[in-house]
This record gives sequence, structure tokens and C-alpha cells, in this order.
Amino acid sequence: MQLDHLIQAPFHTTLMGAMRGALDYYGIEVSDAALYGMSGHAFMLNIHKQICPSGPYCFHRQGIDSLLENVGLRVESLGYFDAGSGAAERAAVETRIRESLGAGVPCMFMNLENQLITGWDETGFLVAQPWACSEFTAGHLTPGHLTFGAWDELGQEVHMTHCILHRAEPKDVRASVKASLCYAVDLWRNPSLHTQRDYGVGPDGYQNWIAAVKQGHGTGHGNWWNGTVWSECRGRAAEYLREVADLLPPEAHADEVADGYAEVADLLEQCTGKELEVDTRAALLAAARDREQGCIERLEKALETMG
Repeated sequence: MQLDHLIQAPFHTTLMGAMRGALDYYGIEVSDAALYGMSGHAFMLNIHKQICPSGPYCFHRQGIDSLLENVGLRVESLGYFDAGSGAAERAAVETRIRESLGAGVPCMFMNLENQLITGWDETGFLVAQPWACSEFTAGHLTPGHLTFGAWDELGQEVHMTHCILHRAEPKDVRASVKASLCYAVDLWRNPSLHTQRDYGVGPDGYQNWIAAVKQGHGTGHGNWWNGTVWSECRGRAAEYLREVADLLPPEAHADEVADGYAEVADLLEQCTGKELEVDTRAALLAAARDREQGCIERLEKALETMG
């Protein structure tokens, strides 16, 4: 059994790639920029103290899940599972997933990446892969199949959450835009509320990143992957603000803020280079932090006038 036309988009931000696939499956028309922006993911930045590549996954997702309902998706979490999860727990969640898929409702899981579950065969679930996978990633990071009960394809790397992606009625666009900008500001002003221990969101994330670079962690996979994902998100933030500029008050200076986020995206993209000197990489990150701070201040002023 397999859901027709359920395809995960090849975004670096795999949560958004899965949501793009679910929206397309349901026939809900929303641009990529609006998906990233209205969900708030465009404004997320989460960095471990040693720039672990887990930064794009290990933050509190409740805010984004709530905002996704404005776009047209209601995310139902089925809980967390690890290598010690028992057979009964696994069987129960697999039953829920098969029931949902059988009713035409997409599902997904997040282990090392976010992946849509598109159906099942005699031995396990059929799973969408977000990119053109190499032999290594196909068998480890993003398996295309998940054996019932055993989940053998994951080895001992089981840090899994399952979700059902229900269709929801998209909300009023102006209200949704305001909610997304409120979330962007809250990420910056209250970063500790949005992530786990040893990680930092927003300004705390930049602080972690710069400190880790100065400690010699700036040339590894974690630095490259965080720069790649968060650069993509800031690029979408720029596109989003240009799309919704007509809905924002003049005080927002939407075009200027969009330019600011585009500049942040470029600075973070530059930070992915493995040959950069420590001082150069740290300076790029400091410039990105300061530019983003200015964007947030503009958005705060805009929200004061939006009522």
C-alpha cells in the first residue's frame, strides 16, 4: 500500500521538505517561502555548544507545529522512541501509522532526519528520502524502508519521533503573518524557552557558534551543516517578507528587512567554507548576528502597529 503523489521535497531543512510534500499531497497551495515563513522555521537558528550537526533538529518544535496549522497542516505527535523502546510500544505506534495511511493521511518520523512515511509492504514501512542518497546515507541517515518492529535500518541510532500530518483549514493570511513574526521575535527575545540544554537559539545560538569556532570546531561537518540549513532558512525569510510586504505596515520597512535576512543568508553560507581562518569565520558570524538583531528590532516596531 502506498499513497499516490506523496513526495518529500529535497530541501536541506528536511522538516520543511516533509511538510512541503504533505501540502502538495493535500493540494494546499502555499509557496515555499510562505511555508518556511508562516511556520516560523525561517527564523529558527539552533546551535549546540560544539556545533553538533544536531542543531537543526534538537529544539522545541511546539511553536512551529502550532504555526503549521495556519498553513494547513495539523501535526499530531505519537511520541518519542529509542533503542530501548519495547515491542508493544513499537507495535502500537505502527498500528496508528498504518491506520492513518490507510485513511489517506500522511505520516512522518524524525530520527537523524525528517522523513515522510508513504506506505508499507509485507515487511515494513516505505519511507521517502529527502535527497539523492549515497550508499552510506541511504542505509544510515535516511533509510528508504523501516522494518516492522525491529527498525533494523537505524541500527542503534534510534532517537525517533513519529507524527501524523492531518489536513487543517488554512487560517486568515494577515493573522498568520502576524503570528509568524511574533514567533520570530520571541525566538530572539526568549531563546532559552525554545531549545534544549547545551543548545542556543537566536542570539544564544550565535554566541555558541562563535565560541565554538574560536575553540577550533569551525571546520567540521557540524559547522557546514548548520550553516547550510540556517542559510537556507534565512533566504526563505527574505523571500517571505517580500511576499507579504503588502500586508505589513510601512513601519516594517519590509523590503529592507528582507534585504537584511538575505544578507544574513549569504553570511551564513560563507561560514560553511572549510578553509576559512578562525577570525574570518567568527567575524562573519558576528556580522550575521548584528544584522539579524536589526531585522528583529524592525519587526518588533511593525508588530506594535499591527493591532
